[in-house]
Amino acid sequence: MMTSDPPPGFVPVGGLCGRFIEHSGPLFGRLEGQDLRLGFRVLDRHTNPLACAHGGMLASLADMVLACGVMYRPEGWGRVLPTVSLQLDFLSFARLGAWVEGNSETLRTTSSLIFAQAVILADGAPALRASGIFKRAPAAESESNWDPLQLRGSAPRRPVS
Repeated sequence: MMTSDPPPGFVPVGGLCGRFIEHSGPLFGRLEGQDLRLGFRVLDRHTNPLACAHGGMLASLADMVLACGVMYRPEGWGRVLPTVSLQLDFLSFARLGAWVEGNSETLRTTSSLIFAQAVILADGAPALRASGIFKRAPAAESESNWDPLQLRGSAPRRPVS
């Protein structure tokens, strides 16, 4: 039986993932400074009839990679970022057993919106290109302890802008 074991350095994510991701995952994350990588192992429950990751699972990962990646950077620090728009280009398959991961890049920030992009890799090869626009909600009261996916071992400091 295949397991969801991630590569070294990745740990299960919690926090703001929500029940849908808890049910469809598991997702794993690795945080290095302000650089967040999220990923999952393609298990049988994630596949379509071709034994490849279902597009809906890849879309869910892309949405999480984009929004959560920005949440750990100064422009999104302390904020929940609801998705306004999500664009996806499917480039290749993510076959059963593949490790699928990505991280985001912020393209532009306005007073009310954040624009980001990502490339999602399956076993190191590009599988999905994603871009999104996210609503820049007000910062949370407890922003000094911001860790939306519970990936830090101790309370983080606010990143320097």
